[in-house]
This record gives sequence, structure tokens and C-alpha cells, in this order.
Amino acid sequence: MKMRREHVVPLSKQVLVLLKELHTYTGNGELLFPSARALSTPISDTAPLAALRCMGYGKETMTLHGFRAMASTRLNELGFRADVIEAQLAHKEPDTVRLAYNRAEYMEERLQPMQKWANYLDELRSTKR
Repeated sequence: MKMRREHVVPLSKQVLVLLKELHTYTGNGELLFPSARALSTPISDTAPLAALRCMGYGKETMTLHGFRAMASTRLNELGFRADVIEAQLAHKEPDTVRLAYNRAEYMEERLQPMQKWANYLDELRSTKR
């Protein structure tokens, strides 16, 4: 995380399958995305942006934060609670009193939008064939 604080993310069934598959490509090591130079070191924080650019997406088309904005927008449109979406995006509570007292992570509730998003992406992929 950018702010160096732990962020636990519930994962959809599809992501769990992909992560198991990814593990076989990374030498069954501890890291999901190891550096090409040293398997014990993670990729740099600029690597995902470089990959996006290599795929042909210019900065006027998509950014990494653009994915977060897209997910937030769609999940709000689907009617998920704002607290759940903000927790999923690791946004800090702006109300300092509420921040001091509310320790809820909404884990059960956060899994629902992640599963719905994964199902939505599966639907998109199946209609493109």
C-alpha cells in the first residue's frame, strides 16, 4: 500500500483460480509478482503502469487510478453501500471522530461486490467471443 498500512482484500472465486495459476508461473515462490531480476524481490511500483503502456494504453486513455475510478463508479451504480466501496478502495474516513471509533472492515459485505465484478467481467469476455 502507498501509505504503508495493511489492506486486506476479499477475493472472488475467479481471482483465486487465477492466483493459483499465476503461482505456477512464478516458480511457486512467496511473491505473486516477483522481480525478473530476483525472485525474492517484488516488482517495482511502476511496473503495472509500464505494463499498461506496453499493452498500448496511452495516459489519455487509461491510468491505474482510472481502474479504481471505474470500479468505484460501477459499484456505486450497482447499489453497493458507500462505506463498503470506500473500505475496498482503502480510502480513509474523512470524519475524524468516526475514524477514531469505527474499526469495521466490512469483509463479508466487501466480498459481494468483488464477486459481482468478477462475474461481470466473465460476462463481458463471453460476449466478445
